[in-house]
Amino acid sequence: MDLDKLMSKHLTRAFDPSKTIPEETLQKLLRFLRSTPSSTNIQPNHFYVLATAEAKEHLVANLGERFQDNSGKILNASHTIILTTRADLPESHIREVFDKETADGRFGDPAKRALWQSMTRDFLNLRNYGYKDVNHWMEKQTYMALGMTMMAAAELGVEAMPLEGFDPTSVDKAFKIRETGHTTTVLLALGYPDLTKVYTDPISRFDADQLFTFA
Repeated sequence: MDLDKLMSKHLTRAFDPSKTIPEETLQKLLRFLRSTPSSTNIQPNHFYVLATAEAKEHLVANLGERFQDNSGKILNASHTIILTTRADLPESHIREVFDKETADGRFGDPAKRALWQSMTRDFLNLRNYGYKDVNHWMEKQTYMALGMTMMAAAELGVEAMPLEGFDPTSVDKAFKIRETGHTTTVLLALGYPDLTKVYTDPISRFDADQLFTFA
């Protein structure tokens, strides 16, 4: 990965609609997204991968009136992913995570598995009843997956643009997301840049002495 190149470029704001991500590249990126970590391995997400014109048009029609500036970005992108997060954390989901870990052989030693499950439940109780922030905490896991996937996309030569400009209630309803126990958190448009609309202005960030404290 060329970090110097990444540090000197703007995020793409316009995609070339004539270019489509090859299926092999897309599948590799989705495998990476599936592999991204989450705190206590809670895996609170479901991802809607929109590849067809019809699906992207359906999303655009339900962004909400004030967010129509994002329409062209979604329609011209090769793919757009709706990243959703669980609205709550029922026992059935926790048990499903534990069962999958057991099936995958994550903990061969039953004592270690029992300890991990006990520690996980203790931490989840803290989020539910101590901090009372379980929804916000799960969304943090979604944004971690988003950021890591954007870096993976760059490694694969794909441009990635996160979008928060949408009405989550409308998107949830359009794709029947709440029926699954999830809600829309953020969108990720993927594709290749329109080279006639690439920003060439310098990147503007605070100086290092404003951002870092060394102890």
